[in-house]
Amino acid sequence: MSDLFSTYQLKGITLKNRIAIPPMCQYMAEDGVVNDWHKVHYASLARGGSGLVIVEATAVAPEGRITPYCLGLWNDEQAEELREIVKSIKDAGSVPGIQIAHAGRKASANIPWEGDDHIPADRADAWQPIGPSAIAFGGDLPRIPTEMTVDEIKRVQQDFVKAAQRAFDIGFEWLELHFAHGYLAQSFFSPHSNHRTDQYGGSYENRARFSLETLAAVRTVWPDNLPLTARFGVLEFDGKDEETLTESIKLVTEWRQNGLDMLSVSVGFTIPETNIPWGPAFMAPIAQRVRNEAKIPVSSAWGFGAPKLADGAIRNEELDLAMIGRAHLENPNWPYEAAKVLGKDSPAWVLPPPYAHWLSRYKSPTAD
Repeated sequence: MSDLFSTYQLKGITLKNRIAIPPMCQYMAEDGVVNDWHKVHYASLARGGSGLVIVEATAVAPEGRITPYCLGLWNDEQAEELREIVKSIKDAGSVPGIQIAHAGRKASANIPWEGDDHIPADRADAWQPIGPSAIAFGGDLPRIPTEMTVDEIKRVQQDFVKAAQRAFDIGFEWLELHFAHGYLAQSFFSPHSNHRTDQYGGSYENRARFSLETLAAVRTVWPDNLPLTARFGVLEFDGKDEETLTESIKLVTEWRQNGLDMLSVSVGFTIPETNIPWGPAFMAPIAQRVRNEAKIPVSSAWGFGAPKLADGAIRNEELDLAMIGRAHLENPNWPYEAAKVLGKDSPAWVLPPPYAHWLSRYKSPTAD
């Protein structure tokens, strides 16, 4: 039986445990370029002992940023500056991953602690969002996006391809496509946000087309021996959950058949009017259903911060990887704490040797 500290192999990559750090936006970049904040942040997380560290949502085009301070991977300067982060993650014994993304109609927003709302259109740092249809998200994000032409759709798909190629060229070993959270790919699939009447809207097949084409295009440049994964909201908690989940599982199955290796199971966040049952590990049974019916390995990032919950999700075959986000911000050495809670032998040795040696050699004076 696998547990949280079992190794995990996907394609040609072996993780030293089932603990993964999901993408968590920092909103600290300038012109999409990493700086000292990111370099210290990701090195610290990797040294905490997780098997996988996925760099935050990184925009494939300038208009695909959520805020002016999001990372980007649309030019070579941005890519070169990410090399140091790739190296620091690998040097700490973790696998370096990155999530590439396009924010769609949720783009051009203020950073969360400065409003988390759309930047006024007349402000110098604002830009025009784009989306499948000219439908605003609503709430604090009221700007109406420009409906994308087919040429713009093709351009954005190639932006994903170019970003994936850059990610590989600088050494990332795990790629996640951000198809979730009301951003561009999710909004193409959702009837809430896609009212198109052409080949990219209407029927299931048409709404699925954008993500299937994007995946296929990225698959041509991302090596077969490295994991190609996606994060996707499989339901909205909008009162149509079974219908949406059934369609989502159908789509995920098609993604698997077209080269997707793992799904990070999430919530759609396509509309603000939902009733999400927040709670510990609330997505675990939904993730397990996706895993069983789509026949694909899964992870999830919602409410698994208690070590016994994360370990139980692995043991019960609800998840293949546990994405531990917020708990790592509270304690970058969360795997060490989890190892102690779960009674792992020599728990300090989940950390790099310069930490593990001293922690295991000397007993804490506050220990029982």
